[in-house]
Amino acid sequence: MGRLITILLLLPTWVCSQSINVKQLQHQSFTAKVIRIIDGDTMEILYQKTPIKIRLEHIDCPEKRSKQPFGTQAKTVLSNLCFGQQVKVTSQHSDRYGRLIAVITNSKKQIVNQEMIKLGMAWHFTKYSTDKTYAKLEQEARKKRIGLWRENNPTPPWNWRKPKSA
Repeated sequence: MGRLITILLLLPTWVCSQSINVKQLQHQSFTAKVIRIIDGDTMEILYQKTPIKIRLEHIDCPEKRSKQPFGTQAKTVLSNLCFGQQVKVTSQHSDRYGRLIAVITNSKKQIVNQEMIKLGMAWHFTKYSTDKTYAKLEQEARKKRIGLWRENNPTPPWNWRKPKSA
């Protein structure tokens, strides 16, 4: 009985030592399998048997949770681009929610973050990104009226998320 109690007391320490700290993955490139698509700019990967949430760098997609137009479509497009695939994850940092901020390259060698903008499913998130490639891709999608740019004046997700005043 004493041995069992010792094992049970040490189990949480062992489990914690087996998990991966997101901070350890910052500024790294590695491969992992996409196991869940949460919304148009957030996914979960499986890396060394540990699920890790990823927020796509440089982009912001319509909100699925609060039923923003194109939110469901953005999630579907992201799923079509990478769900179930081994992808290359190139991370920079993590956010306040503990998600790894990363650029994802799929099995077709497409940069998923850029594809989301090309397909009109995301905005260039200029609050956190100054990458001119993303700005150019957004302008091209707008000009071609692809995806959410078919609407005359789509609401950016950062405005959609703001509390509505009564």
